[in-house]
Amino acid sequence: MRGTQFAELSAFVAVAEHRNFTKAAAQLGVSPSTLSQTIRSFEERLGVRLLNRTTRSVALTEAGEQLFGNAQSVLDGIGKAIESVNSFRDKPIGTLRLSMPRVSAVALVGPLLPQFLAEFPEIKLEMNIDDSHSDIVGGRFDAGIRLGERIEKDMIAVRLLDRIRVMSVASPAYLERHPAPAAPEDLHAHNCVRLRWDWDGSIQPWVFENAGRRLEVPVDGSLILNDIYLVLNAVLDGIGIGYLTEFIVSKHVADGELVPLLGEWWGHFSGVYLYYPSRRQVPGALRAFIDFMRNQSLETSLLKDRSTKLS
Repeated sequence: MRGTQFAELSAFVAVAEHRNFTKAAAQLGVSPSTLSQTIRSFEERLGVRLLNRTTRSVALTEAGEQLFGNAQSVLDGIGKAIESVNSFRDKPIGTLRLSMPRVSAVALVGPLLPQFLAEFPEIKLEMNIDDSHSDIVGGRFDAGIRLGERIEKDMIAVRLLDRIRVMSVASPAYLERHPAPAAPEDLHAHNCVRLRWDWDGSIQPWVFENAGRRLEVPVDGSLILNDIYLVLNAVLDGIGIGYLTEFIVSKHVADGELVPLLGEWWGHFSGVYLYYPSRRQVPGALRAFIDFMRNQSLETSLLKDRSTKLS
């Protein structure tokens, strides 16, 4: 149904229900003269009179009665369809599709899923693991989660985690065979387990900062992997030194499975953000997820097992 036809039919039904042009015009938010012209155009286009009207009364013709009976069910159906869409706006309901790298799914969102789904039982959540940082709009996702450095400028970003520290670590078994590096430059002499970014194929740089100094160390090693948890497992197995985010290694450091290296020399990421394409008409399910994540003490929950060695 075209826009003009829908407007004409809605105008006709309003007049038929009220049997009065003034009351119908008030309901529709138009002037009586505009409503009268709309009805006249509708009748001319159909080639049949729908209403008999005088200065005192309005009555339906036989054709008008038949159209009114059929039109009510059509408009009721449209109203129900619109109302079903409104439910997505007014309350958390429907399917929420999110795209994120594996580390965010495992360490950040995954542990909170039972609580979120219990609080919002009418939301169906679909999580897509994507380390390549593909386009969420093209993939028909409602939102994504990424490091701040990797979010396009035209996206709306909501911070979930503040600045993240990255540290060099090794297993006790590795350090039994190799002396611990005392400075970032000493990493040249070590077997370093490196990470290749899926999004552009580059190898993650090892960057360290301390007391205003910044160093990028060109490390080398016998193993390159494209999954952060494979890097973690290789470091735990004693293959070499790893360069990993603090929240991934904190529990292993607390348990004595990994040893922090290089003292106060750390790398940093700008933080983890949830991002989505527009502020307009944010779906209720997405708004609920944003509010839920912002209300969590994420830094505390991720680092609660951190030992004093990290401070």
